[in-house]
Amino acid sequence: MTYRRSAIVAAAAGLALSACSGGNYRPVADYPVKIGNPYRVAGETYVPKIDPDYDVLGYASWYGNESGDRTANGEKFRPDWITAANKTLPLPTYVEVTALDTGKTILVRINDRGPFRPGRVIDLSRGAAEALSIRQQGYARVRVKRVEPPEKDRERLRKGKEARERPRESDCALQSLRAQFAAGIRDGLIPPG
Repeated sequence: MTYRRSAIVAAAAGLALSACSGGNYRPVADYPVKIGNPYRVAGETYVPKIDPDYDVLGYASWYGNESGDRTANGEKFRPDWITAANKTLPLPTYVEVTALDTGKTILVRINDRGPFRPGRVIDLSRGAAEALSIRQQGYARVRVKRVEPPEKDRERLRKGKEARERPRESDCALQSLRAQFAAGIRDGLIPPG
């Protein structure tokens, strides 16, 4: 058997073994970007799309018991990493998530689909919920804004580490966001948590 042929056989055997052990995940990378086809969950249709101006108010919740499951873009779910699920943004997408109660903002990498409860705009991993200081309360009022962070921050998140600290929202900006949130609930645009 030639060296090249034995290397191919060894590589194929390694892939087969990793698939049997559940390790057949997509590497953590920013490319290719996956938009995906429209899909239905609980009678609701979701249409994934590119939305460079994505900037929404709603509720964030968190999840973390699915350790080792495959995310919607094929990566291994790691609960302690700073990741999240969104219903329609391309995978991956980077967003800033701001807790409206505290003004704390973190950078998050979206690599999964969800949440599928009314009013929930993002489902944070346990690590992201801890970084945003909302894990204990379970869910929180947030602003989610799509951003194009520097490569240094992207690289940190791809390795499971937090990005550099983001500036907190000013009191004036927070008051405005909270007023918009209250108006959204009053007008039926945001279902009550």
